[in-house]
Amino acid sequence: MPHKFLLVLSLCFLSADQPKLMKVKVNDDITISVPRDWRPMDGLDFTERYPSVRAPLAAYTNEDRTVDYSVNISATRWPDANLDMASKFFKASVTNMFDRVTMIDEGIREVNGRSFIFFEFESRVNGNKNQLGNNDPVLKYTIIQYLVEPGRTLVFSFNCAKRDREAWQKSARAMMNSIKVK
Repeated sequence: MPHKFLLVLSLCFLSADQPKLMKVKVNDDITISVPRDWRPMDGLDFTERYPSVRAPLAAYTNEDRTVDYSVNISATRWPDANLDMASKFFKASVTNMFDRVTMIDEGIREVNGRSFIFFEFESRVNGNKNQLGNNDPVLKYTIIQYLVEPGRTLVFSFNCAKRDREAWQKSARAMMNSIKVK
């Protein structure tokens, strides 16, 4: 009996560390969940950290601006929903963006009735020894999910520093599993 009490108490403490998620309506077709204390990124936040031609549909960050989640439409359009081919293409794209990628998990999974291509990985971008203030490598933990539809691809991306993976992995997976697209 005392062992059961300790197990229940331990589980309570472990679940207390995870932030409570709230639903956010991105637009009429997309709903996501983010931690309650996160805030939407402003335009400057996003362009400083994620230079892109396209503004995201939504982007959120924690109070310290060290953990991010975004929803975007990819420039890559597929004529059909060929997930196997798209998966190979996106994996090649992910591995080419970084100096080193260590895959934690990847594949195709069902989330709320929709099939998503996903990649969960740690990445490294080497620093530039010749550039002042840019000597150290950048190490990240990321989950990216792609919803490939004829004519558009939605991209859902979570990332934080690699050192924060343990603290955020469970929440990141919950956020990715909460996506609803009509």
